[in-house]
Amino acid sequence: MSTYLLVHGAWHSGASWQRVVPPLTAAGHRVFAPSLTGHGDKAQLLGPEVGLDTHADDVVGLITEEDLTEVILVGHSYGGLVVSSAANQVPDRIDRLVYLDAMVPEDGESAIDIMPVTQVLIDMAVSSGTGWRIPPLPELPPPGGLFGVTDPADVAWLRTTLSDQSARCLQQPVRLDNPATRSIPRTHIHCVGSEPEGFERRPVPAIQPNGTPAQVWELETGHDSMVTKPAELADLLLKLG
Repeated sequence: MSTYLLVHGAWHSGASWQRVVPPLTAAGHRVFAPSLTGHGDKAQLLGPEVGLDTHADDVVGLITEEDLTEVILVGHSYGGLVVSSAANQVPDRIDRLVYLDAMVPEDGESAIDIMPVTQVLIDMAVSSGTGWRIPPLPELPPPGGLFGVTDPADVAWLRTTLSDQSARCLQQPVRLDNPATRSIPRTHIHCVGSEPEGFERRPVPAIQPNGTPAQVWELETGHDSMVTKPAELADLLLKLG
């Protein structure tokens, strides 16, 4: 039995994983898919002080409270920053880091450093009058859709799970100053075939920080693969368990 901890991306909640959790648990694994502070059942906690550090602490708190070890820690999109920061705090409890169409930071980098277009979102928050609240991205024409989701029923459902994001989440830098973090194996899963125009993914180095060859898998689907290709995504994750 393996333990999977699934961390959602910006604007999303733990509900985004609801189609992936059943096949993982059916295979006999333990699965956690929490909502981070300010999202899902914790939406009422959103405020300007909520940042990347808040969300990393959410994950570390769950790991320590449940006394989880050998965790397969999966971060989607912005969640890549969260799992990186969390692993830096408890590397001895993490078996593998999985970056699902995610931002993959170096020490001291923020979301803005990895995807400079993120600054546009922060500027929007400032112009909105709140100075910190960033609403979910709008739906784009196919194949862009709503975070890569184009089926009308799925789009309607996904909208009900989304909420605003604090700008601080995108501004705070990741801390990767624990040498033990470098020894954690990594897997990268890229969603390909429907990337927005102008999208540039940071290349994955051929060698992982632990000195082994990079492991990069592809899913031909939109960004929210847990919604559009949950079975296929679960199959990939089960290869790691």
